[in-house]
Amino acid sequence: MKKSFAFLATSLVLTIGGAFAQTSTQISPIFEKSVSNLRNQRYCEVLIGKRDWLRLEVSVFNTQGLNFCPEAQWNALTKESITKTYDASFVILNGPRYWMMDEIQAAGNTVNNIKSSFGGIEMNLRATLQLSLLKQFIGSKKFTPNEVTRTTNFVYRAGSTVYELTSPAGDVYVMQSYSQIVNASLSEKDLPTLSQQLKLPAGWTYRSRVLDESLSLVANGVAYVLQDNLANSYQRR
Repeated sequence: MKKSFAFLATSLVLTIGGAFAQTSTQISPIFEKSVSNLRNQRYCEVLIGKRDWLRLEVSVFNTQGLNFCPEAQWNALTKESITKTYDASFVILNGPRYWMMDEIQAAGNTVNNIKSSFGGIEMNLRATLQLSLLKQFIGSKKFTPNEVTRTTNFVYRAGSTVYELTSPAGDVYVMQSYSQIVNASLSEKDLPTLSQQLKLPAGWTYRSRVLDESLSLVANGVAYVLQDNLANSYQRR
């Protein structure tokens, strides 16, 4: 069972992708909170999963707005200690990561003051998700979009550089964060030539471009997010 949860934990990182979550809605969102100057800002997440038969409840804690995920404290964290403290089925240490948008606008349950401390690193609860075990086992591949329940607007300013994956069907996915989980030395300067490190499936392409005008990626209830083989996250336009 522990091996199954370890496999599932990997797939859940794909699904969360820096979670800012809310229940789905058809009404145009009214964003209650905005955070700017995010590009290349470091953050980390702790995901705590608890199993209830064939479903999981996953609590997603994030350092955004509280600290920049101090390296020494982050490296000292262990999944085992957090699992024991929270009586969890599994724990994911998702980071360090670096935002690639310029601003995040959020609504709903992400605007709260529920905090916890992990090894002295303060984090805010960004989401509590109810997930199907079966669905997560199916949706665990790299370069495969997963549905993320959230209401957000990721804003990329004119003049900014964006990094995009394009699928064989023509769907474009914009990088929302790069990760040092797989390649600990990966930095923003590596992104223009990242295709040299990516293992792109047949028909997929990667490119960078400078925006002539600002780009807004609005998720009104659901976003489609995938990860590449380096655990960098992208949202579909």
